[in-house]
Amino acid sequence: MTSSAERAAHLKDLTDLYSDIQAGTLPAVSFVKPSGLVDGHPSQSRWELFEEFSRKIIEMVQANPAAWANTAIIVTVDEGGGYWDSGYIQPLDFFGDGPRIPFLAVSKASLNVGIVHTYYDHVSIDKFIERNWRLGETISPRTRDNLPNPTSDALNPYVPKNSPAIGDLFELFGR
Repeated sequence: MTSSAERAAHLKDLTDLYSDIQAGTLPAVSFVKPSGLVDGHPSQSRWELFEEFSRKIIEMVQANPAAWANTAIIVTVDEGGGYWDSGYIQPLDFFGDGPRIPFLAVSKASLNVGIVHTYYDHVSIDKFIERNWRLGETISPRTRDNLPNPTSDALNPYVPKNSPAIGDLFELFGR
């Protein structure tokens, strides 16, 4: 985003998102980053404000039948905020992976799916976009979205048998 023309074309204010939801003119993909006070990061914000921020967007989409029929809202957080997590952390590369984070899928297609234990990280969003829109390629030949979807067993569904592997979120939508 070093080009001012690209920034002007693609980086929008939150009010633009609200207008697009109400008008039914959402682009195929939107990323929403709340301000520091409401971003859900434990060191600097208030979790209840993050929840309200997310709730407002979800309810606006649900209030527009056309948008609700075709929209998936993925709610996640930046990281564990430095809090320790006892879950498995996959050794993906030199830097490793971070602690587990929640992914909440809000969509007509995610109703009644329940809890999914597949190994996901933030790159799972990229993998979802690539698969859902049948892009046929990954962002880069060197990125984690080239990793396969995990396979697991009943003994420990959190640890991929085919590590390193990262899921593409499709299980969150009952597909």
